Amino acid sequence: MKNSRSQNLKNQHGFSLIELMIVIAIIGLLIGVGVPAWRYMTIAANENTTIQAIDNIEKAQLQFAGRKRGDFATFDELIKETGFNEKFKGEQPTVNGFVFEMKVEKRSPGKSPSWSVNADPVSTSEGTRHFYRDSVTSTTRVSEDAPANPQSPPL
Repeated sequence: MKNSRSQNLKNQHGFSLIELMIVIAIIGLLIGVGVPAWRYMTIAANENTTIQAIDNIEKAQLQFAGRKRGDFATFDELIKETGFNEKFKGEQPTVNGFVFEMKVEKRSPGKSPSWSVNADPVSTSEGTRHFYRDSVTSTTRVSEDAPANPQSPPL
């Protein structure tokens, strides 16, 4: 009995073609399911990080306004005065696949100071939604297919 078993093991020379094809089919199935899920998770993470960044921008603006008698700041001023994240340096910084654009209206006679920020994805692989927030509503607005604005639905 031992001889026939050891004889059979010696005669085997690897996997059969059917076995290899089954393994390749299973790997293909796992990749087919996994890649879209991975893409969705990446987009969701980028969008959630962007929403948090917008929240942090609002907090930094309120901190700046408290120090500067109600005036608001650009990204560079926020970095200098409040220690805001240096990734946001410049006019239109790109952070986590989103381009941020800040508009600041300084105080003038008959006009209150205000700020607004848009965050738009660089490409659909980074995110699919566009975000907006301003000093008036303090609510993040979202748009699926175009830059968000004050009339966009709230998040």
